Amino acid sequence: MKTARFQIALGVAVALLVVMPSPAAKAQVQSVSDAPNLALVAEPSASYTSGDTKVTALNDGALPGRSADLRHGSYGNWNRTGTQWVQYEWPKAISTDKIAVYWWADGQGVHPPKASRLLYWDGGEFAPVPGAQRVGVEKDRFNRVGFDPIETTKLRLEIDSDDAGNSTGVLEWRVLDSGDSPQFPPMVQGDVDRIVMLGGKTYLSAKVKTLGHDVPKVHWTKVSGPGEVDFADPDAAETTATFSEVGEYVLKLVAGEGELTDSAEVNVGVENPPPSTPLGVVYTKRYKIDSPLWNARAKAIICDWIPHCVERIDRPDLPEGGINNFEEAAKKLAGQPAERHQGYVFANAWVHQTVESICIALMVDPQGDEELAATQEELKATLEDWIPKILAAQEPDGYLQTAFTLNDQMNRWTPENRTGHEGYTAGYFIESAINHYTLTNGTDRRLYDAAKKLADCWVANVGPEEGKQPWYDEHQQMEQGLVRFGRFVNDMEGDGAGDDYIALAKFLLDCRGGGEHGAEYDQSHVPVQQQYEAVGHAVRAVYSYSGMADVATETGDLEYRSAVMSLWDNIVNKKYYVTGGLGSGETSEGFGPNYSLRNNSYCESCSSCGQIFFQYKMNLSYHDAKYVDLYEETFYNALLGSLDLAAENFYYTNALSSGSPRYPWHACPCCVGNIPRTLLMLPTWTYVKDDEGVYVNLFIGSTILVENVGGMDVEMVQETDYPWSGDVKITVNPAEEREFAVRVRSPQRSVSTLYSSTPEADGIASVAVNGEPVDAEVEGGYLVIRREWKKGDTIALELPMTPQRVKCVDLVEANRGRVALRYGPLVYNIEAVDGNDLDGVLPPEAELTTEWRPDLLGGVLVIKGEFADGSPLVAIPNYARNNRYPEGVRGRRGPSSIVWIRDR
Repeated sequence: MKTARFQIALGVAVALLVVMPSPAAKAQVQSVSDAPNLALVAEPSASYTSGDTKVTALNDGALPGRSADLRHGSYGNWNRTGTQWVQYEWPKAISTDKIAVYWWADGQGVHPPKASRLLYWDGGEFAPVPGAQRVGVEKDRFNRVGFDPIETTKLRLEIDSDDAGNSTGVLEWRVLDSGDSPQFPPMVQGDVDRIVMLGGKTYLSAKVKTLGHDVPKVHWTKVSGPGEVDFADPDAAETTATFSEVGEYVLKLVAGEGELTDSAEVNVGVENPPPSTPLGVVYTKRYKIDSPLWNARAKAIICDWIPHCVERIDRPDLPEGGINNFEEAAKKLAGQPAERHQGYVFANAWVHQTVESICIALMVDPQGDEELAATQEELKATLEDWIPKILAAQEPDGYLQTAFTLNDQMNRWTPENRTGHEGYTAGYFIESAINHYTLTNGTDRRLYDAAKKLADCWVANVGPEEGKQPWYDEHQQMEQGLVRFGRFVNDMEGDGAGDDYIALAKFLLDCRGGGEHGAEYDQSHVPVQQQYEAVGHAVRAVYSYSGMADVATETGDLEYRSAVMSLWDNIVNKKYYVTGGLGSGETSEGFGPNYSLRNNSYCESCSSCGQIFFQYKMNLSYHDAKYVDLYEETFYNALLGSLDLAAENFYYTNALSSGSPRYPWHACPCCVGNIPRTLLMLPTWTYVKDDEGVYVNLFIGSTILVENVGGMDVEMVQETDYPWSGDVKITVNPAEEREFAVRVRSPQRSVSTLYSSTPEADGIASVAVNGEPVDAEVEGGYLVIRREWKKGDTIALELPMTPQRVKCVDLVEANRGRVALRYGPLVYNIEAVDGNDLDGVLPPEAELTTEWRPDLLGGVLVIKGEFADGSPLVAIPNYARNNRYPEGVRGRRGPSSIVWIRDR
């Protein structure tokens, strides 16, 4: 969802030397940099900083090309108006006689100011700088103003917004030395903490800012760690390092000489690479659900939400664009007059997602439910209507993107069209083909063959070979789609038939990486192998990281593995919501700084889907159940509640403190098909496999066939009330008696180091096979039961389930003095509609109990307690929040439900 300004926050790049984009720009910078820029060693601050900008952009030393140039980031105060200020502070007094300001103006809510003036700290207050009461406000240039020298430790730039209600911003503010300032040491900004695989290298890139034109001396050393560290060049700020042993290391960069030095440290964890062979995918095919919770949710999704999406997408006047675009593209390809493309350039996405959702919905056994069966027949008819229309819009060489087919001015795979979402829409199409193929057991290959034709078209045109071209899409999706499809083609056809698609996925990722237009927003700021912190648009990010995890798994590339694990660690332990949601929204639809997890969060539904994909890929690669613990959290808390209980409305964003109801549609309906296709793919999330057995990942009452476990099919039947109960019965039905292992996830409720839960409720309390207790080992978070299995053998589990208090580390300011409640995988929420005081205090010693309420919200287990004032507390699962709006409350502003409750 874009705000009124379609502003995107780019990364801040600090450089000692700036590459001049043009002779005019060179002359411009020379006119303002004939003296040292004291701003480089100042501490910036502001009266207000908009979430998608950074105050550090003020003094990053960058040279803008124009006022809309966001390559190096920006400072802004959108959507504030009136007088705002930005400020520099130095540790000792400086002397300056001129400044230069380059205003930011994007034409979409941020404009040059009406007026600006400079103030200095005179020791007691800020006073006007004589001669600088009027700073120029022209755009596309440095506005320079000179004055008599002043000595001060602080400078403040006051900025008045224009009369049209626009906000203001700055790309660069320079403060030039008069010649009498003291010497300052270089300023070192340490690099991002990261993880590296043993045998691989990590890329070190500390930033050093200095007042002089000479690059200061720098040197890397090992501060601590169990083994040796080999720096490729210890005397370069940018270098690589390798390590001799697994463990935790601290590295230091020192810049400068004598007393004028500064330093910064980097933490590096060295780990062993995962097994070379990944776990096997369990493709979603026809399955049964036998779960009070999931039967109701699946039926609502199939009978209400997907038909609702179909109805919208079928509308010829849908402003956002739907099936009409495929019909018009087909007309044009047939030489007939055609209407222009409707809606967004990426409008094909929700059509392809909905096709995949329909295919998965048709795999759910109705088990005699007449309404469900009748809806499935209607959805079959939709498929038969839509598939020929989609295929008719595919160009003769396999290319498919209706916005390009209908617009002759849009050329394929060109840098100026990176925003055309060619890969984004194509990736969804080839993924839809997988579930259509499995739906029909390969008897209907229409979408599968079309997807191969599309993928082959990309392979023929994009790549490193002569005659092809480098390229990447600003919005990732093709990368993970290609690997998913490549694996599927290999499984269906063998002989490496899908290997070219996997190789292309890696090439597309390798094409991201700095350059003139690289940006944190779309994770193209540095090569993907050197990305160690989750930044930018959260959906693009987790799609990118999911694709990187795929490539790392397929290729074994240690640099990819190191980057992926670093990104995983950064997300899970610094930028992860207790609900499993991602994206604070402090950058454009994206991540904020480490530990910045405001509760009026963004947490887009599509980022929850991407988080599940990412954690699932990590589970395949590392054979470790902790990744399932995480995607279970996202599944039940951030994603399941994106739809209301009637499956008639949804949330684009999923704040942890909210008051607004869900809505039937959105101006950017990118989530509408993503939600159901992800939630309904239960067999894939519930089981994985290898040649030695079956891994049980989720506990959902169901009957699912796990195919080709060492050449044999195994039917797995679960009977459980989970997540309301911890009792789970699993019946193992192999096609023949054989020895193999069944690995059952032993849940860990606090994988993220951000959170701790009490009392402890981890692991499996008891396990029995055919009624006999067994003493099994836990490996990689799985209880391993190896024996000769025959049809009808049963595993009975008891999972500890009790109300838990969840506390967050104090580094997260938003959650200080607050507590969240959890039961099993479910995070809870308190709502005003239940009479809860949302500002009430739940004392740490207050008793928590549970009560089953069959009459409430389709049947839920509530957590009950008592606030400090004696009033009752009733908490419901977060997925069920905001389904009840009494008269006069619906649409209210301000929170009516919260996850984090005051406990002091």
